[in-house]
Parts: sequence; C-alpha cells; structure tokens
Amino acid sequence: MFAKAFDEPDSYRPAPSDEYVTEVLGRQAVVVLAAIAGDAVVGGLVAYELPKLEQARSEFYIYDLAVAQSWRRRGIATALIAETRTIARAAGGWAVFVQADYGDDPAIALYTKLGAREDVMHFDIAP
Repeated sequence: MFAKAFDEPDSYRPAPSDEYVTEVLGRQAVVVLAAIAGDAVVGGLVAYELPKLEQARSEFYIYDLAVAQSWRRRGIATALIAETRTIARAAGGWAVFVQADYGDDPAIALYTKLGAREDVMHFDIAP
C-alpha cells in the first residue's frame, strides 16, 4: 500500500523475509497501524518510539503515513494519528512528530490541522 501511495515501488523491493518482519514487529518501539476495508488495506501508519535522555520520556516519530487514493478525505489518516497519540500517551510519550515535504499540500494541511508547525531542515547522512 505504501509503495503505491508514495509511487515508490523500488523502495519496497525486494520485500524483507518473514523472519525479519516478525522480528521488527516484535519490538516494543515499533508502532504499525492499518486501516482495513473488507480484504484491502486502505491506510497505514508506521511510527517509532524514541527514548530521550534529557528526561525520562519518549517521543514518537511518524515515519510513514498513507491512505489509498480512493479512500482519502474520509478521516482515515486523522484516525491513524489519533490512535498513535493514544499509544504514545499510554507509553508516557511526550510528543508525536511527523515531517512533510514541501509541495505535499494535503499532508501539510492535515498536519497543520492537528499540530504546531516547525520549519526545520532534514538531512540524510549515510552510515
């Protein structure tokens, strides 16, 4: 669903092994949510809990959030974020944060509706 929603099929190939997926999904710090209609996944969210050191608290980073084109504007993304907020609160989370790319106006509008905007620069640094 993410590959199609983001129009990035090569980013999702080859698929990881079942063992890898099972191991990652078993981590407490990984949040995976799916919106399902019938037999189809129509939305999804992946977030990660990031423990902090300056205080005994965590932040939750929404890394991927997508809704299938034909299911957009029905509150699915908002519901997925609301569930993430519930999970974060239950875990003692201090904040939930997400990034949007310039030009992704629907995402920017959604996140503006739900939270305070901070303009920052993001850098990918190779390991």
